[in-house]
Amino acid sequence: MAENEWLSKDFYKVLGVSKEATDDEITKAYRKLARKYHPDLNKTKEAEEKFKDISEAYDVLSNKENRQKYDAIRQFGMGGARFAGGSGADGFDASGFSDIFGSMFGGSGMGGNGSRIRFQTSGGNPNLNDIFSMFGGAAGQGAGAYGAGAGGPYGAYEQAAPQPEDGEDRNSKINLTFRQAIKGATVSLSAGGKKFKTHIPAGVKDGQKIRLAGKGKPGRNGGKNGDLYLQISVVEDPKFTMRKRDIVMDLPITVGQAVAGAKVSARDIDGNEVTFKVPAGSSSGTEVRISGKGVANPRSNGDLIGRVEIRIPDKPGLAVKRAAKEFDKACGDFADGLAKER
Repeated sequence: MAENEWLSKDFYKVLGVSKEATDDEITKAYRKLARKYHPDLNKTKEAEEKFKDISEAYDVLSNKENRQKYDAIRQFGMGGARFAGGSGADGFDASGFSDIFGSMFGGSGMGGNGSRIRFQTSGGNPNLNDIFSMFGGAAGQGAGAYGAGAGGPYGAYEQAAPQPEDGEDRNSKINLTFRQAIKGATVSLSAGGKKFKTHIPAGVKDGQKIRLAGKGKPGRNGGKNGDLYLQISVVEDPKFTMRKRDIVMDLPITVGQAVAGAKVSARDIDGNEVTFKVPAGSSSGTEVRISGKGVANPRSNGDLIGRVEIRIPDKPGLAVKRAAKEFDKACGDFADGLAKER
């Protein structure tokens, strides 16, 4: 936006801060308003116009040199002041503003011929071209420079290039099935009105966050884009759980299989049949594993673990009960040892 529009814009009021606000306060106010009125979050026409206004205000007030020029222009423009050369009884000495113009133009509040600048009040708003024409005939130059050209008494004043600003980060959520979390998945996402696909690596956990570089809000003035942080929610599976890179499942077996040992068939996460070798003398909680059937990893795959669970019939018959008693007798002092542990 050209500086000759600044008189009609109260950027401090737009951002809701005072004229003495610090850089941090200005940035904080801008971010708060941007989150409220950003077109991605607020689809109304009023919000779009409001977002443009706060962006313009932040562009000026967040830049030290632009803010200094804006404050000076507003200070001289409010109340209908205009410049006039020389001195007179109906004017007043402008030496009190020498610091402002000294910082802007390298001068000391003096006109090009060394005379003091005086001000006269008149109705209406001043034309900024009239104001800047007192500094070497710069009227009509617009936003490119202030003061005279290279041959003028003050030299050219080039506006500093805006500083790069990195875009803000975004946060999003996604739900995965347990199998997608185990195997990895390619998912479709949307950010800032744009759709894209990304790959979720195998072995992600519930609650884990994944950083997608450059998928946040766009940077400004050449700054890099922010990042997208994707929070993972994994739906629980009734049969399988994950422990680091291993997949764990319950492996129900009979008393006879636990005592004598057995090869027990089961189905893995893909529904394929696998065989666990249960050693003789296994108890509930004993873990047996099949190497390489867990979460895939470039270094080494995890394992599929079967957690032994000895099951007995809900309603054992008389023959089973008699056999169980005979089994306890055959174990000798084993039952007495368990009793002591309890």
